[in-house]
Amino acid sequence: MTDAAKDYRSTLNLPDTPFPMRGDLPKREPAWVKAWEEQGIYKKLRDARCGQPKFVLHDGPPYANGQIHIGHAANKILKDMIVKARQLAGFDAAYIPGWDCHGLPIENQIEKTHGRGLPRDEVQAKSRAYAGEQIDGQRADFKRLGILGEWDKPYRTMDYANEAGEIRVLKRLFERGFVYRGLKPVYWCFDCGSSLAEFEIEYADKQSPAVDVAFLCAEPAKLAAAFGLAALDAEAFTVIWTTTPWTIPANQALNLNPELPYALVKTARGYFVVAEALVEKCLARWQLEGEQVAVTQGRKLELLKFKHPLAHVDAGYDRESPVYLADYATADDGTGVVHSAPAYGLDDFQSCISHGLAFKDILNPVQGNGTYEASLPLFGGLHIWKANPVITEALQNAGRLMAHSKITHSYPHCWRHKTPVIYRAAAQWFVRMDEGSGLFATEAPAQTLRQTALAAIDATSFYPENGRARLRDMIANRPDWCISRQRSWGVPLPIFLHKDSGEAHPRTLEFIERAAQLVEQGGIEAWAKLDPAEWLGAEAEAYSKGQDILDVWFDSGSTFQHVLKGSHAGAAHAEGPEADLYLEGHDQHRGWFHSSLLIASALYGRAPYKGLLTHGFVVDGQGRKMSKSVGNVVAPQAVSDKMGAEILRLWTAATDYSGDLGLDEKILARVVDSYRRIRNTLRFLLANVSDFDAATEALPLDQLLEVDRYALARAAEFQAEVLAHFERYEFHPVVAKLQVYCSEDLGGFYLDVLKDRLYTTAPKSVARRSAQTALWHITNGMLRWMAPFLSFTAEEAWKVFNGGETIFTETFWQFPTADAALLAKWGRVREIRELANKAIEDLRSQGQVGASLQAELLIGAPEQDLALLQSLGDDLKFVLITSAARVEAAAELSIKVTPSSHQKCERCWHYREDVGINPEHPALCGRCDSNLHGDGETRCVA
Repeated sequence: MTDAAKDYRSTLNLPDTPFPMRGDLPKREPAWVKAWEEQGIYKKLRDARCGQPKFVLHDGPPYANGQIHIGHAANKILKDMIVKARQLAGFDAAYIPGWDCHGLPIENQIEKTHGRGLPRDEVQAKSRAYAGEQIDGQRADFKRLGILGEWDKPYRTMDYANEAGEIRVLKRLFERGFVYRGLKPVYWCFDCGSSLAEFEIEYADKQSPAVDVAFLCAEPAKLAAAFGLAALDAEAFTVIWTTTPWTIPANQALNLNPELPYALVKTARGYFVVAEALVEKCLARWQLEGEQVAVTQGRKLELLKFKHPLAHVDAGYDRESPVYLADYATADDGTGVVHSAPAYGLDDFQSCISHGLAFKDILNPVQGNGTYEASLPLFGGLHIWKANPVITEALQNAGRLMAHSKITHSYPHCWRHKTPVIYRAAAQWFVRMDEGSGLFATEAPAQTLRQTALAAIDATSFYPENGRARLRDMIANRPDWCISRQRSWGVPLPIFLHKDSGEAHPRTLEFIERAAQLVEQGGIEAWAKLDPAEWLGAEAEAYSKGQDILDVWFDSGSTFQHVLKGSHAGAAHAEGPEADLYLEGHDQHRGWFHSSLLIASALYGRAPYKGLLTHGFVVDGQGRKMSKSVGNVVAPQAVSDKMGAEILRLWTAATDYSGDLGLDEKILARVVDSYRRIRNTLRFLLANVSDFDAATEALPLDQLLEVDRYALARAAEFQAEVLAHFERYEFHPVVAKLQVYCSEDLGGFYLDVLKDRLYTTAPKSVARRSAQTALWHITNGMLRWMAPFLSFTAEEAWKVFNGGETIFTETFWQFPTADAALLAKWGRVREIRELANKAIEDLRSQGQVGASLQAELLIGAPEQDLALLQSLGDDLKFVLITSAARVEAAAELSIKVTPSSHQKCERCWHYREDVGINPEHPALCGRCDSNLHGDGETRCVA
């Protein structure tokens, strides 16, 4: 074969690696999940960090019901990325996944499947089995996402030890004086059939009837005197305006503001008392004309009595409503007079109780399912929402309806059922926020729970910071926490109540501890089956066993105690209950973050977390909430099966979680492109160190070529940025910067410059080993940077690169300290190189040159740039990827490009005058001939 026809490709050091270009993620990821499990990788991570400082991310338990959705996936991936980043930083960063297992959705599912009326312990047993099945399904999906954790021993709120631990937390709150029992209006959901906590309420628009209802004055002489009149010559009324006609049957008082002026207005229908500021609006609404006769302050009308508007219709309503003074009666809208049904409003309740109304005398005809009790006159048995028009008609027929209309307003709804709720008075157990004495208190905390919790917020770090104000506002304004629920599937309030007095048994604290021991052995079913006579003996006849369960937010809110200090104490800080981080969606400011804070503040006087991180909700690319009806739902299982879980992981990392997380097919397609760019860069690195043994062939830093030392300095600088972001739990800047680093620092510059040296110099030459040493360091760094989010890919590449069992027992790479002078010098070199590339491109667009190697450059440079470029010597042409480059002094930087007149080397593709210098190899340039047949070329800089 003649030299001219010879293929020199075989003489090049072309890169080779078993790391494939295509990830084939959907097929290959399940094998990694299986391998991690079979090899016990998570256990090996713990062993590798034994004795190191701990980092504790306490998992907010998802609910054990149904398949995981994309919000679950994003949440768990974000947690996994943080834990892995802390693990790589050298911390013992355990991850204990958890599940919230009690509560209404599971109990409803059991009722749907098996019907209502099952014995309590049977409901509990079936719910427990169902929750276990749901956990198994969700656990498999979470593992498929590449999340490493203690999956074989998670925490579950339904584990006997956790149920018992929760009961002991309740006991401690009793001892510290925070728990009391009282009758008070609480949020009530008819679908739940139970009270709700503040956390379980959301607001949505609701259309309601608005009615103006007249109350006849029962003491007209006193009313006249209050307005400075001798007498009245017609009937007198006051009028209330309400959007809840269903509460009228339970009216027991009227509220007026003591400081407001009220007018007495004479009309054809009699006299009316309303706020002076609202007279015109009221008359217009009632379609009446009237004359203002007199004005008096609200305080002058205190205790004046009016008759119930249906008093003359049915004897059951023949009662009086006294006027109580209250600041919450305003002249903003309505009539300035507020109708008070103390069973169905907090303000009404407090007002009536403060004026001497006894608990036993509070009218509460609405039952737990939303229907009036059968004995209620006129409306017995009706559901309150259906009763509204019936009551309105009854008022109309009674001559007491002044006006009626429909309004749309913001109204509280059940978080779970999305249905309207009401306030309803019921005997409940509460955690006190402010001053007061609790039952069975044995100690007195120095501060109220509200004060302690607010101080704890000040001591907590927030990511993002705006979460602080949100949580603070909720704690500052929240009422006492109603912790009791009227359901079966939950941790009991194990208290015996006296059948006559309703008082808790004097030995309640003792019984609570006994109940904890009982539940610890047999679960909550053991309490359900307990015969009170076993503990109370003869007293059992006088006491009833409490049937209430604890609010599920008490379940999850107390997990720091019996998980971090109990079942998984070894994975937590030994000195206290605090986790380093709680991480959930921003709705948990009123949920898990909130309840956890209150319980920890009550127990320890501090928060259970040092930091709170909140993320937004997953929405589609247009910012719309995901909905099956809209057809924009993205299922994590479908993405894993089609594209790979790695794409979901990269999407999560690349998205700014401080706002909502947008996701659709177009967004995923962009993520796939980003993944390919990173993978291709990684493949190039792996391929070019495949024949490199760092143990024997790596060069010391001071023996590396200058551009290689620069590349390491830039990698060290980049790693410092990455680790700073990881410290702040930020990932989207890392992904963005990593892509830029791969495309510009590596692909656009360093790797571009290296190719000639890697491919054409002798395989074991100093020039090539210098490049490989730098690439080996960079690969070590890059695999660790990407491992928290591209876990499957990093693990796959680690096997090829290192042969080790897992990358996650490693720590972040130790680069040499970044050389600031070197970074500055090569930063300027790269700027000049960009100008040179532009000048070459201008000539290429004119068809005068093809590849940049066909170009020769003459650079005119001012003094500082001249010295810089001259320091690169003959290697300048390798930096610029041209066949020749000369520098001369000039007042300003200039770049002249000319096509080379020399012959092209068939091996390195440089255009050189010494092509054919060796007659035996006429197609080779002098340096290729030396690299193949002689001592090899010497590189100084690049």
